[in-house]
Parts: sequence; C-alpha cells; structure tokens
Amino acid sequence: MYPERPLVGVGGVVFEGGKVLIVKRGSEPSYGRWSIPGGLVNLGETAAEACAREVAEETGVIVEVGEVVDVCDYIERDDDGRVRFHYVIIDFLAAPVGGSLRAGSDALDARFVRAEELEDYDLTRTTRRVFAKLGLLKKED
Repeated sequence: MYPERPLVGVGGVVFEGGKVLIVKRGSEPSYGRWSIPGGLVNLGETAAEACAREVAEETGVIVEVGEVVDVCDYIERDDDGRVRFHYVIIDFLAAPVGGSLRAGSDALDARFVRAEELEDYDLTRTTRRVFAKLGLLKKED
C-alpha cells in the first residue's frame, strides 16, 4: 500500500561501554539491513516517548531519551516513480537505564558494536548518515 502522506518515525542512538546499539531490520523498508532501533510515533505519543518504546520493543533495552541528533527524510520510490515509503525520521541520543539485550518485535537481531566494527555491517543510508554526523563513520559525499 502506498502512503498518502509522510509518516513520523523515531530512532534511538544508544551508547554503552564504548559501543553503539544496532538492530537487523525484520521488515521493510530495508529488510535485513542494520539500523538504529526505532519505529513510528503513535497517535497521542511524543516523539521521545515513541523512541523509548521502540528501542525497548526492538532490543529489550530500557532507555532515557536525550537530545535530538538528526532529522531527515527517507523517501523510496518504485520503478514507476511513485512514492513507496516516506518517513520523516527524528533520531535521539538515548542512554540505557535497564532491561536486557534481545531481539524483539520486528528486529531479527540486536547488538552493541564498536565504532570500528560498523563498516562490517550493511547499514541503512539514514543510519550511516547519523553515525557519520556523530563521528562514528567517515562522512560520505
């Protein structure tokens, strides 16, 4: 089904012990690729509340949500040029305060990785953008 308007999504950039949390996506868009944990904002929920909920659902990690680190558009078109996905994504820094790491909800896997290991993962474009902005990856042209 094609969207009638953009959807608001959130992500949580979670650091622990010098590592950053990533998930292997279990649904489209970008099925099977690695990304920042996150998802859609529900009606009546703040973006920060959605970030905390989504990180917990996808990873089992309970977080305290901090400042916004990036806002971007993710737009994917089909072969005919029609918009297949359009998300406005708000990414937050978030600190772990509890829970235990496990893949849940629509994540196939969840793990904390060192910055120098990130290039070994097939990261989504939006995740690469945020990690580059934070100095974890080289900025792309």
